[in-house]
Amino acid sequence: MLSGSIDPLDLDFEVLIREEFSPAARSAAIAAVAREQLAEAQAVNVAALSFVPAHSTLVDGQAGAAEDQVRPDGVIVYTFQLLPEIFGWIVEQLRAHAPVLTGRFRDSFEFYADGALADPSGEIPAASEYVFLSPLAYARKLEEGSSRQAPDGVFQAVATLAAQRFGNQALIRFVYRAPIDGALLTGRAGGRSDLRVPAISIQLRG
Repeated sequence: MLSGSIDPLDLDFEVLIREEFSPAARSAAIAAVAREQLAEAQAVNVAALSFVPAHSTLVDGQAGAAEDQVRPDGVIVYTFQLLPEIFGWIVEQLRAHAPVLTGRFRDSFEFYADGALADPSGEIPAASEYVFLSPLAYARKLEEGSSRQAPDGVFQAVATLAAQRFGNQALIRFVYRAPIDGALLTGRAGGRSDLRVPAISIQLRG
């Protein structure tokens, strides 16, 4: 997954606590500074993304340990999961580009992680491919420009915009996929199925 991290120690702070504090006090100071930097990073994320992405904590290389367990000369690292930035942006753009008559098409978009239905606003599982699509039968006609509100289609336009914005983070393509009963058909069935609809494929880099 894409992530961002912060390391709570800088050189000047590290030298100061080594010289001035007992081992227990040094550990407490490291934990306090780490929590302060976590709060600052969360505030930055809220301002930039309008939400606080989930994060994991490494204390001296141990996942999930409490900050207070850090060694007097240890390191605390927080890693933020930034995937929702890509997916949330694509959802917004799909809704913005969708032609609206009854609102059914605009509200029909589905999200898949390796072929299984998932929630782009919830906990996102690791996957080799993520897909956005509408399972409605007329999604293909709309993509071909049947609506005056979207003469250039929806999925291809958004895929192009997303690739321009997030191309350094993911391979984003306009594709066709075949959804059925909360899953995507694969292999020959998926390739030849009349159920194929326009879709956006996202494969993360790295």
